[in-house]
Amino acid sequence: MAPKRKPAEPPRDAEGIFRGVSAFFVPHGVQPRRLEVWKQKLVQMGGRLEKKDAGAKGARINHVLAADAEALLRELGADWLHRFTGSVVSFDWLEECLKSGERLPEHKFTINYEEEFKPKKAAGTGASNPAKRSKMSSEDPESHKAISGHDGKEEVATGEHRDKTSTHVHDGSGVEKGPGQFAHSQTSSGDTKDTVGSLDTEEASSGEPTTYAPPDLNRNITEIFGKLINIYRAMGDDRRSFSYYKAIPVIEKLPFKIESGDQVKNLPAIGKSLRDHINEIVTTGKLSKLEHFENDEKVRAVSLFGEVWGVGPATALKLYDKGHRTLDDLRKDDSLTYAQRTGLKFFDDIRQRIPRHEVSEMEKLLQEVGNDILPGVTIVCGGSYRRGKSSCGDMDIVITHDDGKSHVGFLPKFVQRLKDINFLREDLIFSVNSIEGTDSGVDTYFGLCTYPGRELRHRIDLKVYPRNRYASGLLAWTGNDVLNRRLRILAESKGYVLDDTGLYLATQSSGGKRAGRSEAIVNCHEEKDVFDTLGFPYLEPHERNL
Repeated sequence: MAPKRKPAEPPRDAEGIFRGVSAFFVPHGVQPRRLEVWKQKLVQMGGRLEKKDAGAKGARINHVLAADAEALLRELGADWLHRFTGSVVSFDWLEECLKSGERLPEHKFTINYEEEFKPKKAAGTGASNPAKRSKMSSEDPESHKAISGHDGKEEVATGEHRDKTSTHVHDGSGVEKGPGQFAHSQTSSGDTKDTVGSLDTEEASSGEPTTYAPPDLNRNITEIFGKLINIYRAMGDDRRSFSYYKAIPVIEKLPFKIESGDQVKNLPAIGKSLRDHINEIVTTGKLSKLEHFENDEKVRAVSLFGEVWGVGPATALKLYDKGHRTLDDLRKDDSLTYAQRTGLKFFDDIRQRIPRHEVSEMEKLLQEVGNDILPGVTIVCGGSYRRGKSSCGDMDIVITHDDGKSHVGFLPKFVQRLKDINFLREDLIFSVNSIEGTDSGVDTYFGLCTYPGRELRHRIDLKVYPRNRYASGLLAWTGNDVLNRRLRILAESKGYVLDDTGLYLATQSSGGKRAGRSEAIVNCHEEKDVFDTLGFPYLEPHERNL
């Protein structure tokens, strides 16, 4: 096996604004991905990263950056801080330097950790003086968050097997994951800040883990890029669609407001063309390319038709060529399949995102019903929900049983029971393979469901995997697409084939080229086994919003 290559580091400007800064970053109280972005920018702009024991008891460090005094003391302790003679600042200092493009004075950002040593007032005598906290830690991160992603699928209901490695966006807020060739197509919709605010309260009271909340200070850019993804996907241009798709999460996570394309010139997935787009957006507030598309009748119609569940790019184009221009035109077309007519009937319902706490409640309902039918069954909601998002476009339910055999024939019983309680309402796709052992023994149900007591339809997918294929299935249906593609490409480079049914050894053709997958499946009991086999660092579900 060839030695593992280290990922290429971004170019470093030794004369950048952080030259001379040798910093230790306190990891507590800040999201790991955000921390990595800050570290990368510090190094790119001339700074150096140090461990807290660098030199003699940290002598090489001249800057400590932290979210607040509590995180600072938790990591370093009072004795270490009393000996330290350098600067102790909040991450706001770094963020404001990045925004302004120059190194700012530090005194305004100093963390007053001495306050933490003062005695607190007893209960009932008033609040104690809190330590000075950084703005970043006290702000509600959700107030900056774009509700990104979409989770619907468009597949075999139309007989039109689109490239399942592609993505499909319908709003301006980003994209999500899915399998197939370790990825699948999806739908999305807009959301409101009011919904986000109410969900924050729900999650705080329920004790759920913190949701994934990128800063997303650049929605003016990500919303426009999201619309371009939708348009290019609808036109069947997956290559261009994916270039914008990769850029959105990179931009969402930036801890500063973009004011020039030059600020992102060294970031991954942001090439010259996208930088030019960014310059135009931040300068004029709009993008001429998008305006051109939105004024084109064909693009408008094909994009709209592509938002209907079950309608792919080729079908959307055929519908346009038949003279259709609106959804009302489609309703009069008798050639639509049942699934397409169902998607059209509940078009507005399917576009509405599902609040996280409702997904959690429906997941619990599914688990209760499933365990009543088959004790010990494992039922997990994947997708953007498992990745920690505040809302979901649909529900991706991954199912198995530890004994490796009781899953056989479970799905038909499960679906019927869910219909009996009026949870599942309309079927889109239903295939059972576990009984005869076809298609890797994976059973599939795509349909529409309702939150108990409501009529609003939501998309739901149920996938039942044999236990020896469950890890790959859960990994694929958790996503996101960027991670799925990276893992699939990495697998191919190492002589494997990865899809949602397993990790296989690749076969060789007579010419020495890989021809496909063999029947030899690698034993991966947990998701981490897939990562470890491929030599890719394990990511927790909430870290997979790449």
